[in-house]
Amino acid sequence: MDYRDSVFLKVAENLSFSKAAEELFVSQPAVTKHIKELESKLNVALFERKGNKIYLTEAGSLAYNHLKMINQLYRELEFDIERLNGSFKGTLRIGASSTISQYLIPKVIASFYKRYPQIKLYLFNGNSFDMEQKLLNNEIDMALVENESSQSGIKYIDFLDDEIIAVTGSSSVYSKRKLISITDLREIPIVLREEGSGTLQVIQKALLKHNMVLDKFNIITHLGSTEAIKNFLDNFDGMAMVSEKSIEKELRLKEIVKINIKNLSLNRKFRIALRQGHYGSSAKLFVDYLFDYNF
Repeated sequence: MDYRDSVFLKVAENLSFSKAAEELFVSQPAVTKHIKELESKLNVALFERKGNKIYLTEAGSLAYNHLKMINQLYRELEFDIERLNGSFKGTLRIGASSTISQYLIPKVIASFYKRYPQIKLYLFNGNSFDMEQKLLNNEIDMALVENESSQSGIKYIDFLDDEIIAVTGSSSVYSKRKLISITDLREIPIVLREEGSGTLQVIQKALLKHNMVLDKFNIITHLGSTEAIKNFLDNFDGMAMVSEKSIEKELRLKEIVKINIKNLSLNRKFRIALRQGHYGSSAKLFVDYLFDYNF
């Protein structure tokens, strides 16, 4: 890939000549020179300036999308060549939803790196919706998500079972209750994950089967991570609903107590998300590794 193309991608991603120069370890005039040469070659303006900020033109956006794909193909070429030579090199950008990125995938990545040390791994995290958007924008090579909804342009593959459970703090007034009904749940103060999280989507879908909506529940707040919810439970006379895999340690130490909900099933699948059609060799290698991994 031409160096000018790489410079353009950096500027487009940062929307800043100075930040691109810093990341490329070159001067800002050098970055400006490469962009002007590329614009001259394509005979079109790639950026426009509005005040102190720069933006991609329509042609710039088109160039960015195509060059991102070309850059991906170059990385796959390098990977496949190394595989022919008996070694594996390349880059893999993995996006993972919050629960997966915190409690599941780090140990898998560590194990994968031990086996393939020349593959550079990058882990991005956020809620499931955010990771799907990054995947569709070609900002990551694959995503690991916990939601049940699907987006066009994405292929989903189940890879692990999970269950969302109701929990409360060990000192909570509800800690002695082993079983409650869905009606009871409506009255108890509850803290949940934020909009866009896979956990919240699964809860909403399960409740709809009972003709119930979350708006009718006594929701105190929505928090952006399971760790925040765990800390919240320390001084909260109420409940939360979280992934069982995220709370294993606290349940074992009896810092948090599980409460069963009669006739409410909150089982789900963790899923691999890939762009429809072609996906890279390093992503395929990691997918195969996930299915062989002993969780």
